[in-house]
Amino acid sequence: MKKKFKKFDLSGKTALITGAAGLLGVEHAIAMIESGATVVLTDIDSDALTLIKKSLSAKVDDDRILLYKMDVTNIKEITCVSEDLISSGKRVDILINNAAIDPKVKGDDGLIETSRLESFPIDQWDLQISVGLKGSFLCSRVFGSKMAKDGRGGVILNIASDLSVISPDQRLYKKEHVADSQQPVKPITYSVIKSGLVGMTKYLSTYWADKGVRANALSPGGVYNGQDDNFVKKISQLIPLSRMAEHDEYHSAVQFLCSDASSYMNGQNVVMDGGRSTW
Repeated sequence: MKKKFKKFDLSGKTALITGAAGLLGVEHAIAMIESGATVVLTDIDSDALTLIKKSLSAKVDDDRILLYKMDVTNIKEITCVSEDLISSGKRVDILINNAAIDPKVKGDDGLIETSRLESFPIDQWDLQISVGLKGSFLCSRVFGSKMAKDGRGGVILNIASDLSVISPDQRLYKKEHVADSQQPVKPITYSVIKSGLVGMTKYLSTYWADKGVRANALSPGGVYNGQDDNFVKKISQLIPLSRMAEHDEYHSAVQFLCSDASSYMNGQNVVMDGGRSTW
C-alpha cells in the first residue's frame, strides 16, 4: 500500500456490522474488506447472510467473513456474539451500527394510511425505535465498552441519514387522485431515529474518548435501487448533483471514518447527500 494511503489500511482489524444483509450493510462490508479488515456480519436473517458471504467470498478468503444471526434489540444475543468472538480470539475494533427498519413509502400496500402521523401504529413506533435506536445503544454498550476496557480504543460509526438534518419532503410520495388525508408519507420514526443517532454519536464521542474510542456518524442520501421512475425524477430535482447515489459511492467515506485516516475526527455527522441538504 502506498505510504500516503497507509492510514486507510485496516489489516488485522475486525469490523462488526449490524443489519449486514441490508442494501448498505453489504456495501459497508465490501468497504471494510477492501481496506483489509475481517468482517463480522450480523443480521436477523441468517439465510441472507449466507448468500452474502457466498458473494463476498469471491473477493476475500472465507476466514475473513464471520456470520452471526443477531437481534440488535436483544442484549443476550449481542452479549453471546461478543463472548463468542472473544473466545475465538477476535477483538471488535470497529462497530458499524447500520441495522434499521426503513419503511418504504409505496402507497399500495396499506402504508398509504398507516404511514401518516395521525394513524401511525404504536407497535410500529416501538419496533422501529427499538431496532434503530435501542439496537445501536445496546451494541455500542457491549462492543464499545470492550474497546474502552482494554485500552486499545476503537471506532463506532453510526449510519444516520440526510433526514437527520432535514425534514422529509412529503411531496416525493404524493399520489394522484388520493385525498390529502390519505396520502402516504415518510413515517415520523425515520426522522426521529436518524436524528437520535446523531445525538447518540455526540454522546459516545465524549464518553470513551479518554480510552481512545471515537464515534462519528455518516448521513447518506438516497441510494438508487430500482425505484419508481417518477420518484427518482422528483428526488433528483432536489439534489444539486441531479441524481441519487450509486451503491458503492459511500465506500471511501466509510473507509475514512473507520480508519486512522480520520484519527482526529470525533463526534461529527458527515452528510453525504449530493448536496440535497444545502438547498
